[in-house]
Amino acid sequence: MIGAGIVGLAVARELARGRGAEVTVLEKEDRVGAHQTGHNSGVVHAGIYYPPGSLKARLCREGVAMLKEYCAEHALPYEEVGKLVVATSPLEAGRLHDIAERARQNGVPGIRELDAREIRRLEPNVTGVAAVHSPHTAIADFPAIARRLAADVAELGGSVRLSHPVRAMRERAGKVEVVAGGRIFAFDRLVSCAGLGTDAVAGMAKRSGDVRIIPFRGEYLVMSDAAKDLVHNLIYPVPDPRYPFLGVHLTRTIGGDLLVGPNAVMALAYEGYSWRDVKPGDLRRILTYGGTLRLARRHWRTGIREVYGSLRRQAMLNAATIFVPRIRHAEVAGTTSGVRAQAVRRDGSLADDFVIDVHGRVVLLRNAPSPAATSSLAIARHIADVISGT
Repeated sequence: MIGAGIVGLAVARELARGRGAEVTVLEKEDRVGAHQTGHNSGVVHAGIYYPPGSLKARLCREGVAMLKEYCAEHALPYEEVGKLVVATSPLEAGRLHDIAERARQNGVPGIRELDAREIRRLEPNVTGVAAVHSPHTAIADFPAIARRLAADVAELGGSVRLSHPVRAMRERAGKVEVVAGGRIFAFDRLVSCAGLGTDAVAGMAKRSGDVRIIPFRGEYLVMSDAAKDLVHNLIYPVPDPRYPFLGVHLTRTIGGDLLVGPNAVMALAYEGYSWRDVKPGDLRRILTYGGTLRLARRHWRTGIREVYGSLRRQAMLNAATIFVPRIRHAEVAGTTSGVRAQAVRRDGSLADDFVIDVHGRVVLLRNAPSPAATSSLAIARHIADVISGT
């Protein structure tokens, strides 16, 4: 295994527990869950938005049930806080019914469509003309879940080797040989869940494929304690169907914070958590990929708006005041950010579903952005089934 994020660790646990495999996880960082797992808002998605029949729709719904049970089994925090998708105009309201119907087709429980009066009854500080309510959308501590999964792997006889960056690999004599941490490992099967490092691993495996990872940084404002009780649910806008990101929203966290964000700015390095994080080699690979330029041509107006929101904190706050007007009076206590590993095709379109490629003894998870953390246990079972069938 390559990658000790929540998905990689879930796959390792599934292979060791359910398939009797001896597993070794190679991780370049000195801790598990160092990147996407440890830099997200902690939302356990219910499966509202995803096209029925897609891997995201199916594995999200399966994953929610598995994750909730796993957290209960190990006394890990898991709280169903609920979610409102709020329309602030008749145009947005017209799209809400389709969102509700898609959620029902995906088997999301408890979905209700609300009018303005019902919104106020549920959330007095939220302004909207209509909303969709998902009462079972939850929040969790994904880094804590990742640490528990790593412990499971060890208890099942596997190993998680930290500070073991993968340098090279080759298939030889029916094995996949991997150079990592100054030694050579030989595996019968290699599964890569490398997240932001997906392209580097695919390149070493000589399997470049039809998609590339483009890193998008999402920045959040951490609001002051005085703002924490403004909302009780997670509050989201109606998403723009032309764009894969969900827009600026209000998120409560397991730690008790209230976050406003995120934006979606193309990062200047694969692990570019701020404007100061610039790696010329990464940037060259990102910008010379044809899909990046085609994506920029298609969404340049949105890109400019997102960059403006990144450079001017008030712009992000203003986006939230549309449906929570009182947030404009709250103080910002700090900021945080994460980087989303988003697969982009050569034509500039964004891969909308999880992408898993099998090349002989190598399995590459090429696209696993949100809701991958929510779906992690179900993705693990799916990948194990794929391996068993090949």
